[in-house]
Amino acid sequence: MQELPTIQANFAPELTPDEIAELSEEIRALAQQRNAVILAHNYQLPEIQDVADHMGDSLGLSRQAAATDAEMIAFCGVHFMAETASILSPEKKVLIPDLDAGCSLADSIDADQLRAWKAEHLGALVVMYVNTSAEVKAETDYCCTSSNAVQVVEHIWAEHGPDAEILFGPDMWLGAFVERETGLVDDHERRGRFHIWDGECHVHAGIRPEDIAETRAANPEAEFLIHPECGCSTQAMEYVAAGDIEAEGVHMLSTSGMLQHVEAHPDGSFIVATENGMLYPLQQAAPQANLIEANRMAFCKYMKMITLPKLRDSLLEMKFEVSVPAAVAERARIPIERMVAIG
Repeated sequence: MQELPTIQANFAPELTPDEIAELSEEIRALAQQRNAVILAHNYQLPEIQDVADHMGDSLGLSRQAAATDAEMIAFCGVHFMAETASILSPEKKVLIPDLDAGCSLADSIDADQLRAWKAEHLGALVVMYVNTSAEVKAETDYCCTSSNAVQVVEHIWAEHGPDAEILFGPDMWLGAFVERETGLVDDHERRGRFHIWDGECHVHAGIRPEDIAETRAANPEAEFLIHPECGCSTQAMEYVAAGDIEAEGVHMLSTSGMLQHVEAHPDGSFIVATENGMLYPLQQAAPQANLIEANRMAFCKYMKMITLPKLRDSLLEMKFEVSVPAAVAERARIPIERMVAIG
């Protein structure tokens, strides 16, 4: 099996169980003192997931951030997620334990590039995956997630006419999936008005149909679970839609749907095609389940930058605040709210 071209991180030394317990207790006490809520993405280290008040995907966590009564948010994820939380909760202080926790997909397009792209297609509507910076969101008409991208595009056609020109990005795999699901692949005239940015997530860049076929052949009894909230997994979604991967036993499930499916089949066997941090909450939900990585190298170095010592220090010193300038946040909130309204 091909291994992913993942950039290797300089991980901190592994903590002992006693150190994890001590740090976790200290973090919980600090969070209570600061009136802070700890949010953790599903791909975080297990000890970070265990100490969090809420877990989920980026959009779900941002909704948690907006709904909480806490004065402070410690966001254990990557930078664009903390930005989104700040956009939706401008009255709260949002901290990220490591400012270098970025996202290769979000970095694949910046605001200047988007403005230049828009200048080449005057009047086109912009749809950007939620895995983008606040500045890019501010130049966007609609945000989307992997699970509602098709719905967002179809909403635009319903509102603006079937020939509306659309700039879609930054995930080229999600764009290809939308083309196929909406019938644009066979409608060449309209397809010419649907433009896709050439970006992708480095974590899943190396996963190919033959890799997944090999894993499934070795585990014929296993169901194939794809997490559609993860932009990286849209490559696998496109392979299924294109017929390059056998569709039988394939489930495209959100975080909660994936957890519910495994909980409903606790003795099942599942190949999981997403960042491998997701296997931890799945195993917690169904200890007897047989969970298999679609590719053992599918891990995100940025997600793993957040550690218990960094989280403790962030809360202790109230450092690494993520804030979005009011003018940018005001514009960026519009496409996010449109996405949420569509569903």
